Amino acid sequence: MPGQRPFEPYRDFDGEVRTTMAASTPSWPDPPPRRPGRPNVVVVLADDLGFSDIGCFGSEIPTPHLDATAAAGVRYANFRVTPLCSPTRAALMTGLNAHAAGIAFPTHIDPGFPGYRSELPLDQPVLPEIFRANGYATLMVGKWHLCKDEDFSEAGSRHNWPLQRGFDQYYGFLEALTDFHHPHRLIEGNSVVHVDEYPDDYYLTDDLTDRAVRMVREVRAADPDKPFFLYFSHGAVHAPMHAKAEDVARHRGRYDVGWDVVRQRRLARQIELGIMPEGTMLPERNGEDGLDVGPWDDLSATERRVHARQMEVYAAMVEAIDRSVGRLREVLAELGELDNTVIVFSSDNGAARLTDQNRPGPSWATRADTGTASYFGYMQNPDVCEIDERLPEILDRLGGPTTWPHYPRGWAMASNTPFRLYKFSTLRGGQQSPFVFSWPARFPDGGDVVRGQYTHITDVLPTLVDLLELEVPLAPAAVPGADPAGTSFAATLEQATAESAHGEQYTECVGNRAFYRDGWEAATVRRPLTPFEDETWQLFHDSDPTQAHDLADRHPEKVAELVAGFDRAARAHQVYPLDEGSGVKFLQRPPAPQPRPVRILAGTPTLERHRAGALVQGATWRVEVDWTYRPGDEGVLVAHGSQAAGYLVFVEDGALHYEHNDFGTPRRFGPLPLADGATGLELAVTTRAGRWDAVLRLGDGTTLDLPGLRRFGGFLPFEGIDVGICRRSPVSWELYRRRRSFPYTGEIRSATYHPDPDVAADLAARLAEARRLALDTQ
Repeated sequence: MPGQRPFEPYRDFDGEVRTTMAASTPSWPDPPPRRPGRPNVVVVLADDLGFSDIGCFGSEIPTPHLDATAAAGVRYANFRVTPLCSPTRAALMTGLNAHAAGIAFPTHIDPGFPGYRSELPLDQPVLPEIFRANGYATLMVGKWHLCKDEDFSEAGSRHNWPLQRGFDQYYGFLEALTDFHHPHRLIEGNSVVHVDEYPDDYYLTDDLTDRAVRMVREVRAADPDKPFFLYFSHGAVHAPMHAKAEDVARHRGRYDVGWDVVRQRRLARQIELGIMPEGTMLPERNGEDGLDVGPWDDLSATERRVHARQMEVYAAMVEAIDRSVGRLREVLAELGELDNTVIVFSSDNGAARLTDQNRPGPSWATRADTGTASYFGYMQNPDVCEIDERLPEILDRLGGPTTWPHYPRGWAMASNTPFRLYKFSTLRGGQQSPFVFSWPARFPDGGDVVRGQYTHITDVLPTLVDLLELEVPLAPAAVPGADPAGTSFAATLEQATAESAHGEQYTECVGNRAFYRDGWEAATVRRPLTPFEDETWQLFHDSDPTQAHDLADRHPEKVAELVAGFDRAARAHQVYPLDEGSGVKFLQRPPAPQPRPVRILAGTPTLERHRAGALVQGATWRVEVDWTYRPGDEGVLVAHGSQAAGYLVFVEDGALHYEHNDFGTPRRFGPLPLADGATGLELAVTTRAGRWDAVLRLGDGTTLDLPGLRRFGGFLPFEGIDVGICRRSPVSWELYRRRRSFPYTGEIRSATYHPDPDVAADLAARLAEARRLALDTQ
């Protein structure tokens, strides 16, 4: 046995001669290197935050703690990210371009192309692995969104969960978004946090901040010298736009002036702050088909009131992010380590308009000129803004736990001031984010400094490695990783005149393309299902930062040069094939086993929502509940979903009830009286004309018809399946207010879901049609 010698005799204290395995000098692995005085590193990433949404970048939203961070550091006015969430996170973690990292789209797809495999490469060291190898404690809270959706469940692989990719501690959620008042699935370490009901005053941003502060205190109490790397990946301000009522109230009336005036005021402030050069002019309102915004003054009085309140909610979410940064700065100051902590702050992409230009078919907009007011169609009814008698109720609830709101794209345009378009776009509105870098101990004279050099999210990793003199370890696969695509911007932190080392950069997102080189940028605005060769490239120069003036006709040779540059970069970084908008990427997946019945025992924690959602796809499916009713028994038998959408079956007052949450509009059926000893229950669903016709059938043959129900699919229902209880966000708010999670008091043994046996054939037919559309586009 290594490190030990054979048995040797020795004399015990009683004089007996005995033998034992005498230990030789142990051989321990070398500990990670430790350098006294190494700085802590805190990287804070907001979600869907626009370029102008914080005070030090022009916003009217009070963000004193971010402003203080910027005042002690450097702001970058030409910092680029990818126009989408998971790709930016992958580029941050690896230093690679998103396609080269295998995550060119949110990690809910795997169509078989290297750029879209939806998980971090195992042959590339990522930021927490680098910091851990250099003696840092590695901590993370918040949104991960860097592993496949089939790995979200308890039975999924954890090889790309945060702890497996270098973090010592993790608390947050693994996917794109969650409910801020009732998170659907929190993870602590490698385990699901099991919660039946959240406190009425629960708010996710505060919870994540509490945990981040606790982690920092734990590390410092355990080791006074060990530096830490904290990655705080906010869920805010991604939809649903949820905020605390007292925070919303502080912004009351702030947005009554509308998006046109807010946009003008923000640009004026940006010029004053030096973020934008003197003479910068606002481009016209976004006018691209399906992405357009109309004048605020053209809205009705009721619409203006609703849309102003939506922006008040959004501002409250931004304020909560700032308060979170303030609490981190406070604990660092208490520890005496604020000056020797690197703080990096940015956003993963530009502000988000909800209409999805990458999906063919009707827009989700309530009005063509304002965009949608809600998420997943919640409160989507275009008449809702015209029902003046309901307006006080709507305004009071907006942003609270009974809603899933989003703001119209006019506010996204204002958030991205002064740039054009939004998240998904390769114009600067989609790919330009605020960026703050602070390290007072190293750059004590950095206050109120603005840099205009081109920098990119792929530059963050090499810059930290450069400044902190970190050793880059081998990848988990024990091979050297690829060189980062980014370059260190350390020189620009100290010298205003230092040249950007990042001379060129491609960008691609859902078929939108762009290529930057030495101050020139060419870009397209994608129309799904049109041939790529028919698209028009626009051309801009850095002297026109708002991209208001297309120079393509004046400089066709420059357009040709940049288009050729895009093609070379695309071939080098796994960009092809381009996303044509047919939906192939959602349908083409690795072979999966045929759907099988799933029996869920009563008392089982919530079945994870992706696994649960697969059980209700296809044309027909059914649920069998094994239970026995006795007089006085009551509670939920089966619940699937949340306030956003879902269905549940429950017993109350001696009768059976079914409720369908149609994107916030409840439809209740019943009562179906129950006899003593009633047993057996089946919910059978058939799809007709895009809707569900269902029957609830008791064991004695008694039935309750449930016609014309909304069919759910994709992200919905947003919570999984519960048996014998309705956990966390309720399917029925009326029921929740009276009975909370309403656990069943009688005997319930299980619920068995029988998915459609022909769902694979249905998916294959849809995939064939999508492939046909895709081939017609190329």
